[in-house]
Amino acid sequence: MANGLSNRHVAHFDLDSFFVSVERLKNSKLNGVPIAVGGQSDRGVIASCSYEARHFGVRSAMPVKLAKRLCPELVIIRGDSDSYSKYSRLVTDIIAEDVPLFEKSSIDEFYIDMSGMDKFFGSSLYTAQLRRKIEKESGLNISYGLASNKLISKVATNQVKPHGQLEIPFGYEKNFLAPLPIEKLPMIGPKTGELLRRMGVETVRILSQIPVEMMINLLGKNGIELWRRANGIDETPIVPYHEQKSIGTEETFETDTIDTAFLSQELSRMTERIAFELREGNKLTGCITVKIRYSDFQTVTKQAIIPYTAADHILLKKAKELFSKLYDRRLLIRLIGIRFSHLIPGNYQISLFDSEETIKLYQAIDSVKHQYGEQYLVRGSGYTRMAI
Repeated sequence: MANGLSNRHVAHFDLDSFFVSVERLKNSKLNGVPIAVGGQSDRGVIASCSYEARHFGVRSAMPVKLAKRLCPELVIIRGDSDSYSKYSRLVTDIIAEDVPLFEKSSIDEFYIDMSGMDKFFGSSLYTAQLRRKIEKESGLNISYGLASNKLISKVATNQVKPHGQLEIPFGYEKNFLAPLPIEKLPMIGPKTGELLRRMGVETVRILSQIPVEMMINLLGKNGIELWRRANGIDETPIVPYHEQKSIGTEETFETDTIDTAFLSQELSRMTERIAFELREGNKLTGCITVKIRYSDFQTVTKQAIIPYTAADHILLKKAKELFSKLYDRRLLIRLIGIRFSHLIPGNYQISLFDSEETIKLYQAIDSVKHQYGEQYLVRGSGYTRMAI
């Protein structure tokens, strides 16, 4: 491990059962009760569940029907994207006030660079103080791990959840990982875990002792990275979080127009295209902006803060609302544009507290677009001027 990493201090903060915790802030009667956030029907899926529910074997992404069978007393609550986005932004703002560099890795997880804090306050003390501040100002419980890299800090957090904290000193990374089951390493999913266990590899200690050449033969290039992680090595940088990071598109028309049906089709097509781009990049947006340029070159924009999402039907509705508020029907339009900003990593399923069929539909749509190109599968409202 590089000597420079001895001076690196990375904290991983993870809000405990985030969706559930927000629901309990809104309704204290839910405290201590096995609850889950997800779809209301038996065809729905679990987005998040309380630790009381987990004792019965209930897990995220599990069908509601199975969850109820495992825990008959389970209370199912329909998700509230507005509230979750609000509290996520609140915690983000608290962290941004106190640290110069952090990465928002999902709606409820953060990597924070505490390097250098030891010269002034001590990284351990400063991290603990930040945790207390977050809990006091948001009302949410949060756990953290503090270590020399992102991998170790995340694994440490997972070991002490809920409402725990753990520091792994530099030089103890391998010792910390060694006794853990191999599935505790973030790279190891069910298939890789099954393959390794068939070989008799059950702990990270055994995995770390396999020659790197054998790991390459077994898993290709991924074998190198998995070997590094098993040995506690991770040089992944913290990616600075910037609210204004965005993606967008705009179109200038050959002929200025006031054809509202045509404009609606174009807006749908553009919104759907960059929503797919969001999902392909495993990102969610928290802000949408619509832009209009009139024939006299006057340019106007309107934006709205929205619950984090990457779902077409939510984004299309908001885009059309903004367009309606912007559009002066007396003037011809030469350009329209749409932009998504306030991007964070995340799976679009967190904003779909609907049926299993809805989630599968999005997965099927994205699969077709990924294989054949996004232009070959569009909503009826966005079908316009497409080459056949």
